[in-house]
Amino acid sequence: MFLALESRAPRKNRLALFFFFCSTRASHCCGLSRCGAQALDAQAQRPWLAGPAAPRHVGSSRTGARTRVPCIGRGTLNHCATREVLGLPFIQPSALLVNALERRQDNGTCLPRGHSGSCKVKMELALVPPNAHGTFYEGDCYIILSTQRAGSALSQDIHFWIGKHSSQDEKSCVAIYTTQLDDYLGGSPVQHREVQCHESDTFRGYFKQGIIYKKGGVASGMKHVETNTYDVKRLLHVKGKRNIRAAEVEMSWDSFNRGDVFLLDLGKVIIQWNGPESSSRERLKAMLLAKDIRDRERGGRAEIGVIEGDKEAASPELMKVLQDTLGRHSIIKPAVPDEITDQQQKSNITLYHVSDSAGQLAVTEVATRPLVQGLLNHDDCYILDQSGTKIYVWKGRGATKVEKQMAMSKALNFIRMKGYPSSTNVETVSDGAESAVFKQLFQKWSVKEQTVGLGKTFSIGKIANVFQDKFDVTLLHTKPEVAAQERMVDDGNGNVEVWRIENLELVPVQHQWYGFFYGGDCYLVLYTYEMHGKPHYILYIWQGRHASQDELAASAHQAVEVDRQFDGAPVQVRVTMGKEPRHFMAIFKGKLVIFEGGTSRKGNAEPDPPVRLFQIQGNDKCNTKAVEVPAFTSSLNSNDVFLLRTQAEHYLWYGKGSSGDERAMAKELAGLLCDGTENTVAEGQEPAEFWDLLGGKTPYANDKRLQQEILDVQSRLFECSNKTGRFTVTEITDFTQDDLNPDDVMLLDTWDQVFLWIGTEANATEKESALATAQEYLHTHPSGRDTGTPILIVKQGFEPPIFTGWFLAWDPHIWSAGKSYEQLKEELGDAAAITRITADMRDTTLSLNSEPKYYPIEVLLKNQSQELPEDVNPAKKENYLSEHDFVSVFGITRGQFAALPGWKQLQMKKEKGLF
Repeated sequence: MFLALESRAPRKNRLALFFFFCSTRASHCCGLSRCGAQALDAQAQRPWLAGPAAPRHVGSSRTGARTRVPCIGRGTLNHCATREVLGLPFIQPSALLVNALERRQDNGTCLPRGHSGSCKVKMELALVPPNAHGTFYEGDCYIILSTQRAGSALSQDIHFWIGKHSSQDEKSCVAIYTTQLDDYLGGSPVQHREVQCHESDTFRGYFKQGIIYKKGGVASGMKHVETNTYDVKRLLHVKGKRNIRAAEVEMSWDSFNRGDVFLLDLGKVIIQWNGPESSSRERLKAMLLAKDIRDRERGGRAEIGVIEGDKEAASPELMKVLQDTLGRHSIIKPAVPDEITDQQQKSNITLYHVSDSAGQLAVTEVATRPLVQGLLNHDDCYILDQSGTKIYVWKGRGATKVEKQMAMSKALNFIRMKGYPSSTNVETVSDGAESAVFKQLFQKWSVKEQTVGLGKTFSIGKIANVFQDKFDVTLLHTKPEVAAQERMVDDGNGNVEVWRIENLELVPVQHQWYGFFYGGDCYLVLYTYEMHGKPHYILYIWQGRHASQDELAASAHQAVEVDRQFDGAPVQVRVTMGKEPRHFMAIFKGKLVIFEGGTSRKGNAEPDPPVRLFQIQGNDKCNTKAVEVPAFTSSLNSNDVFLLRTQAEHYLWYGKGSSGDERAMAKELAGLLCDGTENTVAEGQEPAEFWDLLGGKTPYANDKRLQQEILDVQSRLFECSNKTGRFTVTEITDFTQDDLNPDDVMLLDTWDQVFLWIGTEANATEKESALATAQEYLHTHPSGRDTGTPILIVKQGFEPPIFTGWFLAWDPHIWSAGKSYEQLKEELGDAAAITRITADMRDTTLSLNSEPKYYPIEVLLKNQSQELPEDVNPAKKENYLSEHDFVSVFGITRGQFAALPGWKQLQMKKEKGLF
């Protein structure tokens, strides 16, 4: 088992990597002792989580003795020493955790029902060096523990990764260790099951440079990645446009296809072959991977050459190397399309109740989309099926310990029962520690004593007290993260222009009518503000609930025309009636009035209703508006202030739950509508005429609710595409500004508003359908999102602070300073050096055709890397057997062995003690 760690400081994310492999020895790995000393200062420095104190002694690296650690109880992982690496916090999981996990295994404690502890003598532990992160052996299994801070809380994810050629023992044991680690951490982590080539977006997001699959397993030598080693000969098949995967494939032209990129790695030379149908994004990502291999594994001392698949004649020297290595050039196979799951499929979700009380798995359908939180009973376990693309298991806090530990097994049984692929992603979540992705599959989600779910408000108790913290507007430009949280680019003191759609054209609205919006109209509001000495623009498209389809279409068309007048600089914001963003309200300085119907056009023949009722909400000039509601008693709410307006009388009604600031702002706004002639009425002291105007006194909302703003909103970034004719959404986890690619249309979801970022190189179709893309995203969201959620269209280079604040350390010059694929290719292309190196390779012992040195079988059976000859690769011991010894060991010739599938080769090597 390997332990490794990756610092994710920019997103406050720490990653620990565990690796399991089989051994014929019953002793524990000596690599444990290398970690032992690091555990001694476990809590003396900066423990990243609180928990019980660590024992003072762990073991001795000389004697191999281990301190007997008590069985791990519930708690949090604190046995970790911290150190500084490059000025960033770095967490080193100690051997204490490893010993404790193994001790649990030795005692047979906490093993899930139905699992055997027989693998305890086969599992070994060693430290994976940081330069090996992202490299996975197909014959092994891994565990990754990710810890990151989400606002004021810590969230943890445990991923266990299964290589396609790993043994059944390894698969069983990695599941057991995952369960034990989860139990040790108090049961709060989210567990993920990952299968090679089918990893989740979250998993792939940990490895920004890409994932490399290596054949075989680490073997007893435990060499994951060796720096400055040139005895390499492999062909990597690179797939993916963002989080790429590279798998070792057969060294043959038969492995190539026209749609992907391939890397021929010969140690001192890395040759990149680009399929004619591969995209520039894929070529760039593959080139970055080649550079990463050069720098990480070769100490920067390898040459990289690039061959364009449709221009092979332009690279004769590189093609000669390929043909010397792979043989005569054959016809390249057609492109293989990537597996894509459309968003519509992901939106179909079904909740099942799971029980095995009768000794057999029983699954009962509970509900389909849209789901609500109340469907989940705290004493039970549930499976949420996202159309077979992903399976979630929810563990109620009242479920038994055995039921919780068997959650993953239940999910796997469910997958088999449904006939889904064995590679289906599985995520298990605990009651009270659900992941953001899981919670967003439900229409509403709340926690105890929190009355605002994911952008939705709901009520408990009797009377409302609304708490809204003031903010310093001077911070909005200097600290974009404040702007993002407050949804404000400034305090609304910029220049404002308002137009109304009339006869499908723009008609200016007179200044005295600014802030009056009618439900039968559509409006365009252009807001101009200065930032860093330059003008910036926001174009709001306000659409009335009762506007005609022609007017709605005209408002979108006219917005495009205004956008063109300013060379695409404005941020476009679609505002549906009643969903006005905070900054939109701030523009009108607390004097925003929304009429249910009608129009403000000249010559409007519709008479005013005899009685009108307005609900007034807000406690300052940045968040106050009056919205017309039906003139009935049932529209009242004790939390707010209401204005009852007739031809002759006006009443300003103060609900018991309204604050002094709210009443003051309401009185100021009512003055616009009543010329200061309104009568103030406190709830409970209404005259009879008041109730008569509302059709009589009837029950109304007078329950108390405590409204709280959620400050720890977890934003999510997606890549949206409809290039294939299907709408697809791919999440970018742990995102940074680097993930905003100029070729893309990206969607940033902060729940109560959605940003659509359009790169400068995005194709014309994607640009034109940007708004439709965002609407489709909301429409197909599994939780049944409110399609009226404000949508902000942001163009590359014109990002406002409310957008940039969601990204750490935003750099406005990042794209001008970045290098394109062609620029990187120019920097890499030293054809003379490649020619010289490949010539040397043919003339020296590093020749591609040179034979390895042979050793007796007794020498190769040694398990410790230090006992093997220096030039022996522990993962390829069979290559060092003579032809005679090879046949005597395996019973077949070397050629027959090579023709076997990889898993069979690995199995035979394990049986003979050569792995």
